[in-house]
Parts: sequence; C-alpha cells; structure tokens
Amino acid sequence: MQANTKPPLAGRHAVITGGGRGIGAAVAEALARLGASVSLIGRKAEVLQAEATRLSKEHGAKVATAPVDVTDEAAARKAIATLRDALGPPTIMVNNAGIAASAPFLKSDAALWRKLLDVDLMGAVYCTQAVLPGMLEAGWGRIINIASVAGLTGYPYITAYCAAKHAMIGLTRALAIETARTNVTVNAVCPGYVDTEMTVRTIANITSKTSHSSEEALASLVAHNPQRRLIQPTEIADAVVWLCSDGAASVTGQSIVLAGGELMP
Repeated sequence: MQANTKPPLAGRHAVITGGGRGIGAAVAEALARLGASVSLIGRKAEVLQAEATRLSKEHGAKVATAPVDVTDEAAARKAIATLRDALGPPTIMVNNAGIAASAPFLKSDAALWRKLLDVDLMGAVYCTQAVLPGMLEAGWGRIINIASVAGLTGYPYITAYCAAKHAMIGLTRALAIETARTNVTVNAVCPGYVDTEMTVRTIANITSKTSHSSEEALASLVAHNPQRRLIQPTEIADAVVWLCSDGAASVTGQSIVLAGGELMP
C-alpha cells in the first residue's frame, strides 16, 4: 500500500500580514513548506513579490500578494477579496503586521497612540472580519495573532505599544470564546525581542539617545530573557505551524509565550 504523502496543510489558504520580511516571511515559508497556499499582505509591492517568487521557486507553493495598508479597512477587505478569488477562501489568518514606538507616557501624543492602535490592533480586526465568514462556512479555521510579551505585562516607555498588544490579547480571548463551537480557533503568539529589522531599529534608537554601543543596547534588550538571546523568526513560525495543526484543535484563546522564560503567565 502506498503511503499517503499529502502535505499536512495541502488545500489550506493562509493569509499573512506583514508577510514580506521578518516574522511574516518566516511564517509564510513554514506554511508553504507544509503545502499551504499563501497570500502575502504588506505595504511594499516589490518586497512582497520578491518573497512570493522565492516561495514559488523553492517550495512550489501557490503564492499571491496584495500591497495594502491594513489600517485602511476598505482596502484591506478589498485585498482579501482579491486573494480569495486567486487562491480560494482563506482558512488560516496570521495577523503579523505591527509597529513599535517608544516614548515616555507624557510625551506619547494622540497621533502616536492612534498609529499604534490602528496598525497593531485595528489591522488585525479588519483582516479577521474579512476572513472569518469563510472559515465559519468551511467549518475550519485558524486565526493567529502575533502579539508580544508586552501584551501580557508592562514595560516602561512603551505604554502605547503595551496597550495595543494587550488589546490584541483581549481580542484573541474574546473571539476564541465566540467561535469555540465552530472549529475555528483563535490564539496569540507572544515573543520577546525577535531578531528582525524592527529590533535593529530599536537598537539604533537606543544608541542614538544614549552613550551605549550597539552591543550594550542589545544586551539591555535581552537582559530580562533568562536565555540571554533574541528569539528567531523561525521559532515563531514553528509555533504558528503547530497552532495550525489538527493536533492543536483544542487550543484556543491562548497566549503562547516565546521568550526564553522571561514571562511565565
């Protein structure tokens, strides 16, 4: 008898926001490797297309792209409708698009608060609202929000970021209860500092405002991580893959912390 060699995610369509680089690109590659068709959403068309070409070439994956700002509700919904037409109804939604900014609370103006909440929370809301009806109709879905340890505890000088990520955790928990009997799960992955361009910019910001070297700035970022290291994007991708598996069907409303023991909720 011939063994079944069908990839575990064959027939699934995964949409990843912020999919052109960093965590999003790692997640897209991991899902494509397991047979999923993937759609990449981001703001830069050339970055998305380069990643799409690589995924198609290296993994034979069906890949679509949609350059769009997820904070534009109408544009986000239109983009996902176009992706649905290209690759079928999405059954995996990875809300990864996000930004970070630091400032003392009294210097965090309304524009900074609105920007962080729009990108880190409302982008996930708009995209999830666009894909959820199809998941409910299909009777299967996985919604995975890339949050942060800052969504589970507080840190100084990033009040707006913490608030936005706490809101994403709240969204995750409430929607998980609402969809609990539908075979659609909703979870969050909460990493500490990750080895991405965003962290590089954070280090540069520290060095520009202090007398610290890049090495000292990096050491300050990982000081609270007992493993004393940055999290790798592939580690987050592995967690996403597990949450997409049938073996994780009973896991919903959870915040999976990837931070080397920094936080133990």
